[in-house]
Amino acid sequence: MALKPYKTLIERASDQFVVNKSRFIGHGCPCETEEQALAFLAEMRAKYKDATHNCYAYIIGPNMGIMRYSDDGEPGGTAGMPIIEVMKARGVTNCAVVVTRYFGGILLGAGGLVRAYSQGAAIAINACRVGVMHPTARYMIDIPYPMLSRVDYFLRDEPVIVEERDFGAAVTYTLVVRTADEEGFIAKLVDLSEGRIEPLRAEEVYLAWPEEAQP
Repeated sequence: MALKPYKTLIERASDQFVVNKSRFIGHGCPCETEEQALAFLAEMRAKYKDATHNCYAYIIGPNMGIMRYSDDGEPGGTAGMPIIEVMKARGVTNCAVVVTRYFGGILLGAGGLVRAYSQGAAIAINACRVGVMHPTARYMIDIPYPMLSRVDYFLRDEPVIVEERDFGAAVTYTLVVRTADEEGFIAKLVDLSEGRIEPLRAEEVYLAWPEEAQP
């Protein structure tokens, strides 16, 4: 099955705010498996074990196949559901969000809790930043020395990232290209070399591409 692009959190991060003396801390973390999401939750619960609540949600899988959330003692539907709804609205997956609350003595009511936990999820996602993971092909390419400068000049304007150069009998480049750009890039490279360069496709993986390089 062909891989499809998906959005996720770029890095772990957190942010916080206070409403009616209650302190809310939103934490986010990229996670590729449910085990990683549960480990992040356990870490947050241990770190903030003195907090009143550690409510959470996580979504796993490029197609968002696994979705879990918990109100952690808050009234039903006022914490976990708002967190996961914010995540779904932002379109992120393979990540977990935990919103920690230190109760300040003033009740917020159901509507106030929904707004607070929604805000906690939003600031967590914003702190982590959202990126796109693109299906990406990795290639090994042997370049004859007489063609090296021509190929280097060609690669400067192509949507590829050169990961390694190995100088031996020829120069072996390891590079990656988004699968969306793959066919056109390979055709141009073969044409440039008049068929003397035969790219070897090593694997297809997910990689985060710089924003300016995204289609």
